[in-house]
Amino acid sequence: MLTLMEIAEDPVVLKRRLDLRDGTEVVFRPLAHTDTDRLAGFLKGLSPESRRLSTFDGYDLAAAQELCDAIARYDKLRLVLEEVPSGRIVGLLELSLALTPADIARYLEAGIRLTETTDCRFGPTLADDYQGKGVGTLAFPLIANVARRLGRTRIILWGGVLADNARAIRYYEKNGFRPVGSVAGTDGSLSLDMMLDLEQVSSAATSPTQHRGS
Repeated sequence: MLTLMEIAEDPVVLKRRLDLRDGTEVVFRPLAHTDTDRLAGFLKGLSPESRRLSTFDGYDLAAAQELCDAIARYDKLRLVLEEVPSGRIVGLLELSLALTPADIARYLEAGIRLTETTDCRFGPTLADDYQGKGVGTLAFPLIANVARRLGRTRIILWGGVLADNARAIRYYEKNGFRPVGSVAGTDGSLSLDMMLDLEQVSSAATSPTQHRGS
């Protein structure tokens, strides 16, 4: 079973190349300490709508520095999608190996007992010009494989998905997530909790073998 420290020490272990439908090539890899400036460019470039749908605490250089400084320090694994040959970061895919008390309570109300030994949280964000290009669909089998290698058997959504985000809901359903409940935010917005049971999804459906290695 992989650990976050092992990934930080040898990030190539998760590195893969993806070919998009339009011929664009992107690299899937762990976030690195040297990514601060490029990550800041990614965060600053997100539109107001993309920011509304994301979970980041900030969208500037300080926020990017904080994410890069946190590599292998806490419970988070952050992976990026890097455009070839520009090196521009066009996606940030987050996995958390820790659960919040609110997550545990909500899922328990739905009859599901979460544990940090089996479950993780997932949250993806793509650059605006990469949304709808199929990169999220290509990358998700890699995410599922990473979760398995970290010893997890279930994935829940990081903070849920806003009920008015129809594109994201279709994306999650396409990749095997099922709704388990809903929660109202302090601003009155409604979010859906969704879960993917990796043991009920065929390994072929989440196999990374269709992607080229580094």
